[in-house]
Amino acid sequence: MRLTRYTDYAMRVLLYLGAQPDKVCSISEIARAYGISQNHLMKVAHDLGKAGYVEGVRGRLGGIRLARPADQINVGDVVRRTEEGFELVECGSCVIAPACGLTGALDEALAAFMAVLDRYTLADLLKKRSKLMRLFEAQLAS
Repeated sequence: MRLTRYTDYAMRVLLYLGAQPDKVCSISEIARAYGISQNHLMKVAHDLGKAGYVEGVRGRLGGIRLARPADQINVGDVVRRTEEGFELVECGSCVIAPACGLTGALDEALAAFMAVLDRYTLADLLKKRSKLMRLFEAQLAS
């Protein structure tokens, strides 16, 4: 299975915010830290806000921050919200679909994949927070 760039960016935003939970961060700062397009992150951040993962802070020093603690953000839930669909193959028009076992095997594999992601929270992914911060700071300084 391959996740979309959208999900990748959503997880990057959450990791950046989770690495510094007491800070309000701008989209441009996050984009610079990863070396990616600010325009792409705007929609991602907006959707993360609608889903309740981040919240906006208005004003001159505004930006976004996590809307809840990192240990309350489940990775599997984020992936389910950010991925359009989980159909690994299109079997509807295949002539052998009624007798093929591939669909069942792929459904089982997808369930196992998601079960692993469901065991992790954002906090689990932030175990090396100080190392993450050094990497972000180096990127922002360059």
